[in-house]
This record gives sequence, structure tokens and C-alpha cells, in this order.
Amino acid sequence: MQRLLRIQKALRPVLNPLGGLYAGVMALRRELYQRRLLPVWSPPAPTVAVGNIGWGGSGKTPLAGWLLSWAGERGLRAALLTRGYRARPKAYPFLVPPGALAEEAGDEPLLLAREHPKAAVVVDPERSRGGRFICEQLNPDLLVLDDGFQHLAVARDMNLVLLRAEDLGEEWNRVLPAGSWREGAGALTQAEAFVFKVTPRTFERLTPQITARLAALRRPVFSFRLSPQGLRPALGGERVPGLDGSYLLVSGVGNPGQVERTATELLGRAPTRHRAFPDHYFYTRRDVHELRAEAQRLRCSFVLCTPKDAVKLGPMADESFWVLDLELVFGPALFTALAFEDWWRHRWETLGLRRDDRLERDAEHRRKGGDAQGGEHGPEA
Repeated sequence: MQRLLRIQKALRPVLNPLGGLYAGVMALRRELYQRRLLPVWSPPAPTVAVGNIGWGGSGKTPLAGWLLSWAGERGLRAALLTRGYRARPKAYPFLVPPGALAEEAGDEPLLLAREHPKAAVVVDPERSRGGRFICEQLNPDLLVLDDGFQHLAVARDMNLVLLRAEDLGEEWNRVLPAGSWREGAGALTQAEAFVFKVTPRTFERLTPQITARLAALRRPVFSFRLSPQGLRPALGGERVPGLDGSYLLVSGVGNPGQVERTATELLGRAPTRHRAFPDHYFYTRRDVHELRAEAQRLRCSFVLCTPKDAVKLGPMADESFWVLDLELVFGPALFTALAFEDWWRHRWETLGLRRDDRLERDAEHRRKGGDAQGGEHGPEA
């Protein structure tokens, strides 16, 4: 990732015009979907998209998981639709069982299915097909679109957009291939709220930049962090507050530096070594053998990984592997007097009415024959 950023910076005079062209194409695409000139399927369930403006680990999965937990605690049927990056099921749509393999379901869908057994997690790269399956077969009270901000072939009633600290600085409005953004800053007007996965201290430090970049949009800005609550054995078992001794840290996530800071915060000491694999990396038996050997060579007492890595390690792990037990904790906010939980509760109370208005508008489009709503398997752009 850092190498790519260096290349982009070196080639910026050439890439900036291309980024502007791509931003224009994406803005036109969004406009065509909004006018229903490209096929859009409108779910009968209240629908929330959790996404971001660029690439990289921004915290979409834990925030989507929080929505599933919130619904389950209130007896609501919740479902999550995801494309399932690197998933290889035998057929689509794929309703992820907790006992699936990571190679079959994808690491993040499998993690969500295991952590939220009351919810349905469905993988399908053709979102409208997967959404129809969910609504026809499962009849959810809430449909969550994972990484759905740019996937406009499924209508939604709300966009929650996650941003990174880097997005406020040099990366602001730098669209592919010049930067990491998938769309230009104009797309941010479609967000209902913005969310940062940062500590309260970092959020306070970012406040001047957040105000300069986002205040004019008049949207609330929230923050959360993943607070370490302890460690769990990778093979299953009770949580412990911590372990003594040195440790080897293993991660295959979008932001490995944040994982190391979290582990250091919990245990009070940095890892002897941090083996950072690419995001969504699938571990092999050889990898696990080498990790065990490295831990022994470094005289580490245990190997520590993230929950996302644990679902990929599966039964290849042994009793020396432990997993960070993380809890999502909301922090300070800007441009609102409400904490995220209260803000979301108020929004939920109106989400059904928004759904009704959306369905009525789409029905009116169909009556006038002025839209391009897709059929059962309409194309997705």
C-alpha cells in the first residue's frame, strides 16, 4: 500500500487529470442511478448502506456488525448483504452458515455470521439478486448493505459513510488513479452521517480538519474505537484479561498499525515481532507452521491475532494461538448533541416511513415508464 501511495505521489501531475475524469464518470453514474435511468432494485425492507469513499480499512465491518447486534437485541430480523471479497461458494446467493470455511464465505462475512448468529449474512456479487433472495426468503426487518455506498443497483434509505484520518488531509478528493477515493467529494452529499474509527484523542486532534472539510454538509460526524476486552483461545474457550510473556502478533487486515496499538494497549507491551500479511490473506498450513517456528525461535509465550485472522486460521491453529476480544465503543461526535446510539434510534423510528416513500416513488416511476428498473436479473453497473 505504501509503495502504491509513493508511486501515485510521484506521478501526480499525470494522474490528477485522470482522477478528475474518473470522478466525472462516477458522478454521472450516480446521477443516472438516482434518476432511475440505470436499473435499480428497491428492497421492501428498510435498508441501510455502510460504506466508504475510498479503499482501505475504515471500520465498515464492525459498524455493520453493531447494527446487526442492535437489531437482534430488540427481536428484529436483520440481514446483511455483501459481495464477499475473495469468497468462493459453490453457488450464489450464499447464505453463510457459521460453520463455513473462510475460503468459501470470505473472511469478513464468516466473521459476521459467527459473531451474529441471529442475523442472516448473504454473499452475492450481484447485489440485486442477493437482496431479492434475502427479502423473499428471510423477510428481514432491517437490510444492511456492506460496502454499499458505490453499489447503487440496490436502493437504500440511508448511507453511513466511514472516513479515515488520511481522507481529511492529502488524500482529500484524490480519486483513482491519482489517489484512494472511488468518487469525488460531491458524493459525500449522499451521506446521512459520517463515522471515523479513531480514538477520542485522535478525534479531538482531527476536529479542525473535520470542521473544515465536512461542516458545510450539515451532517453529524461520529467516532468509535475497538476496545480490547481481553483474549480468547483461538480454538474456543473463555476470555482471559491478558497473558504474561512475550508474544508474536499476526494480522492480515487493512490497518495493521492499529492492530499493534490495540494489542499494546491491552497487554501493556509491544509484540516481539509483528507479522503483517496482506488484507484478506488466506493462511496455509505452511504459514502456520512457520509462525509456530518463529514464535519458538523468538521465545514468545503465545501467538496473538485478530478475530478476522482467527476465522481464516481455523483448526490449523493450536493452543498457542490467542485472539483479541474487541468491543465497539462509540466516542465523541460533532455537529450533533446525540450519541450515535441515540441518533440511530431516532433515525430507526423514521426508517420505515422513508422506505414507504422510496417504494412509492419507484412505483410512480414504473407507472410513468420513465425508469430503467431491472428485471429479475437486471444488469448492475
